[in-house]
Amino acid sequence: MANQTENPIYAHDTLEFVTVAAEYCALLEKCEERTAEELVGTLLKLLPLLYMKVQLLPEVDTDGAFVPSDQVTEDDYNYVREGVWRLLREHDEYEMLVWDEDMQTEESRWCSVSEGLADIYQALRNFVAVYQQRVEPCMLDALWQLRENFELYWGQTLLDTLRQLHRIRYALTIEKDI
Repeated sequence: MANQTENPIYAHDTLEFVTVAAEYCALLEKCEERTAEELVGTLLKLLPLLYMKVQLLPEVDTDGAFVPSDQVTEDDYNYVREGVWRLLREHDEYEMLVWDEDMQTEESRWCSVSEGLADIYQALRNFVAVYQQRVEPCMLDALWQLRENFELYWGQTLLDTLRQLHRIRYALTIEKDI
């Protein structure tokens, strides 16, 4: 049985998540070293793992006094987004139907795989950067912030992007066979 008083920033599930998040960040920072097929194939394995691992993170209670500032610059974000775009090109943009709760209607909007992956990267890289600094109050607040932002923003982005990556994976297979 797990120790109930274990520090959540060093909990086994937290450290496993940090490892997977760092792997995701490294993949996108060096995506130019891969083919589109390799990148998509790796992301189709890594994104579900990230989704699962974030579900296992311990809940933390904090007043947010040490919420860290963002580490990812606009240049970092654009570097990742453009790197993915260069590999996916015509497969990058896709149309998605979105339910508008207020209007009780469905509307379509254009989305971008590279932008979705860069959004996830930004959240994860900011989190990993705090863990690299090893300042415990900041680590606790970063863990809280990561979970909050997952629920509000990047969790849905991950799912939407994963869905499109599935389509791309099999479109690339068909194109290769032709």
